[in-house]
Amino acid sequence: MVPLKRRRVAGSNSEADGAGEAPPPARFPRVLLFLLERKMGASRRAFLTQLGRRKGFRVEESFSQSITHVICENNSGDEVRTWLNSQHRAQGGAPLHLLDISWFTESMHAGHPVPVLDRHKLQEQQIDEAEVVVCSVPSYACQRRTTLDNNNTILTDALSLLAENAELCDQDGRGVAFRRAAAVLKALPKAVTCMTQLRGLPCLGEHSLRVIKDILDNGASSEVESLKQCERYKARKVLTGVFGVGAKTADRWIREGIHTLHQLRNSGHTLNRDQQAGVEHYDDLNQPVSKAEADAIEEIVAKAVVSVSPGAQITLTGGFRRGKLTGHDVDFLITHPEEGMEEGLMSKVVSWLESQGFLLYQKTTRNSYLESKDGPARITSNMDRFERCFSIFKLAKEDKREEKQFVPDVSREDGGLAEIKPAGHKPWRAVRVDLVVSPFSQFAFALLGWTGSKLFERELRRLAGQEKAMSLNSHALYDSTQQRYLRATSEQEIFAHLGLEYIPPSERNA
Repeated sequence: MVPLKRRRVAGSNSEADGAGEAPPPARFPRVLLFLLERKMGASRRAFLTQLGRRKGFRVEESFSQSITHVICENNSGDEVRTWLNSQHRAQGGAPLHLLDISWFTESMHAGHPVPVLDRHKLQEQQIDEAEVVVCSVPSYACQRRTTLDNNNTILTDALSLLAENAELCDQDGRGVAFRRAAAVLKALPKAVTCMTQLRGLPCLGEHSLRVIKDILDNGASSEVESLKQCERYKARKVLTGVFGVGAKTADRWIREGIHTLHQLRNSGHTLNRDQQAGVEHYDDLNQPVSKAEADAIEEIVAKAVVSVSPGAQITLTGGFRRGKLTGHDVDFLITHPEEGMEEGLMSKVVSWLESQGFLLYQKTTRNSYLESKDGPARITSNMDRFERCFSIFKLAKEDKREEKQFVPDVSREDGGLAEIKPAGHKPWRAVRVDLVVSPFSQFAFALLGWTGSKLFERELRRLAGQEKAMSLNSHALYDSTQQRYLRATSEQEIFAHLGLEYIPPSERNA
């Protein structure tokens, strides 16, 4: 058999590359080319680079201030300008031509740089620079400071609803795309009033831009308004509002004709413990939890922790740590300064809370995290593996005496008064509470992970993996280059390991 020819590899020392010989001297030293790989592809870029050098052109592998000609293929002028802005090109550099591949091919055919004509230039949209908000927004949400002040609520609410719908449809990729777009708009210092203000901003895909343009032009997005009226969306919202019900279970019930809580109750379905508790306390669990209620629960949990382990520490995490005034649940992180003393703490705390009548429901999972000398294994889900208690608290409602009404109690000989209670009144409400126990050595990572926001944490992990060759989760940070774990006793140290400026919890509301 005739052996297959070995494929040429860019940068190899094959005969085609001159077998290690120096490239021919540059014939046009004042012309310095850079081929943009975006949409061109690595192999085609390598081929064209070799071709240009053989013809006596200077072709650089990386972009610099000395580049005179940027050669592109299938890119618009605005796309290339956006990329160019990300390179932080200094003012006063060499005059720069943004050119289509046609200029390059004509120059190769002629054997010298042909004159730059209008047909070679990438067309850029002409805009009024006075309308453009000069704002540099980093690509990763974890590099941005995002407070609770939002100048673009109407836009971010629309994108967040589309993200929620995608997640309810089990389309997490689309959901993340909308979340990232919304996060960029939340970080802007001014309200967006025209599309030119979005020029050069990251994470704004075509779909998100269509929705934004519709809102700016018409005051609302027709797609979002249509979704709000969609019966399937409404049904998914109702059913996934049941504690313990995910998108797949909700879709299965919808296919069976179940669209409301009433229909679910009358369906005869056998529900698991989570779902039974979710149906029983549905109204309470779908009402926002106030900061005052979170503080009241913190007092109870702190009393339980101190009672069973006086040296242990408790921290309120989640949205309330980021400064939010309401939330859908309350999260607490528990640890002990003495490593190992946290073992067995969860069962004691849960037993104390149950004995005092504070728990309507609880399910505890054990700690399953093991640190490997070979680094962290591939995580199958975003859930950490701490010892955790998913619970529903029975929280007494605030005693508002001015709202109470009394009438004479005829059953009492002393002529005392009896309180009039509204029909259906109950003196407590159900609240979702998560208790998490962390070893002290992992506490900084756990605190960072459980503070959120969810997108901020996702972006931290993405940056660690894609930019730093590291693996981050709520237990540890592993450096794949150094092949070792990087220890930290504070959130500030974790940010420093990642080469990031520290961002306080109040500015992590991406």
